[in-house]
Amino acid sequence: MSGKILIVDDQEDMLVLLKRIISEETQHKLVAESDPQEALELVKQRHFDVVITDLKMPKMDGIQLLEECKKIRPEISVIILTAYATIENAVEAIQKGAQDYITKPFRRERVLLTLDKAMKWQAIVNENRCLRQALAERNGFASLVGSTPVMQDVFDRIRQVAPTMGTVLITGPSGTGKELVAKAIHQHSLRHSEKLITVNCTAIPEQVLESELFGHVKGAFTGAWQDKKGLVDEADGGTLFLDEIGDLSFQMQTKLLRLLQEGEYKPVGGVTTKYADLRFIAATNHDLKSDIKEDRFREDLYYRLNVIRFDVPSLKERKQDIPLLSYHFLEKYARLNQKSIEHISPEAMQILISQEFPGNVRELENIIERGVIFCRTNTLEVRDLHLDNEEYPIYPEFHEDITQLCFKEAKEKMTQIFHRLYIQSLLSRSAGNISRAAEAAGIQRQYLHRIMKEAGIRADDFKANGST
Repeated sequence: MSGKILIVDDQEDMLVLLKRIISEETQHKLVAESDPQEALELVKQRHFDVVITDLKMPKMDGIQLLEECKKIRPEISVIILTAYATIENAVEAIQKGAQDYITKPFRRERVLLTLDKAMKWQAIVNENRCLRQALAERNGFASLVGSTPVMQDVFDRIRQVAPTMGTVLITGPSGTGKELVAKAIHQHSLRHSEKLITVNCTAIPEQVLESELFGHVKGAFTGAWQDKKGLVDEADGGTLFLDEIGDLSFQMQTKLLRLLQEGEYKPVGGVTTKYADLRFIAATNHDLKSDIKEDRFREDLYYRLNVIRFDVPSLKERKQDIPLLSYHFLEKYARLNQKSIEHISPEAMQILISQEFPGNVRELENIIERGVIFCRTNTLEVRDLHLDNEEYPIYPEFHEDITQLCFKEAKEKMTQIFHRLYIQSLLSRSAGNISRAAEAAGIQRQYLHRIMKEAGIRADDFKANGST
């Protein structure tokens, strides 16, 4: 497709060079401007698909021009030219919405490749402009469940980040749902109709990982009987999700860095450079900054990945989500196993809430799946959970010996625990319906509301079909 390109640089010879490179190879309509303030006025008056701007200019630098252009037209693609190729400048530009950056002196191919990626992005924007709003209204995060503030923040950031081209780094302990976050970002991106290819950097042996990623040519090694496309080629136009990236060897990190920086790679045994248009998402349970200090992870690769970061919380940090998650998994596995299980007993729920869950959400999911398999009634009971520990605390909040408290303090403590356990039982059996729960307890709905507020209990957490 042909587009309208605005080139901004205070050096006249640079404008001439860029115009010649682009005009010789493309059909784009070009406008060149040496004054950034005049360039901004042009953006206000006319439509441009791409702005290519120098970073260091008098009156207004490239970052300021980028910010002002984005205010006028948020979807415009801005490419930064810089001879000051520091990590800070690159990350700042991309975090503020730049499509990419090109370092001076640049290669002709690099300019054309970057511009081509920007124009492909504009084509996607144009095709999906009307669809984007409908998609946001129609689709939630079906696999990501949570009502706690920390999870609501994750959901808000997904909505904000997904439609952009920014590279994403997802960190957090194993089992927290990092892959679900990656899938949600892809599903709500403008690339949702293209493939999301997942590469587990731990599961694939290192000696075959390069071939799996980049492909190989016939005769590259013993057993390479024919050319083979890699996962990078398969993901072209879509999203490449690199799971457990902290386990990559230094050699693979170097080759991956080139792919992220230049969008180029070579198949194993090949001599021809290939190019891929990808959105990168990476995940790890490592502390990459510690790995950098111990020379286990490349600092430049870290900064390339760490443009937009998601820290997914452990289940211990969001225990209030356990009831909601439990019913989400109960519905899922009851349906898969064709069982009519509608409730979780208050005793079973209290035990689930009391668990430490070192395996996080994945461990909770396994427990509920196992419970569904062994359950013989319509209610999941303690006996169905088959937990490893034999002693189940009915009152996990109460760790101290009651006899160490005075009568008044002990009574208040036990009253709080009774309220919490009793209300959880009511809401569990009424599937979160406050009116039915109040009626079953023989108390006013308003009074039940007040007790719930004091105990920090939400009715939504007990609704079997609760959603984000």
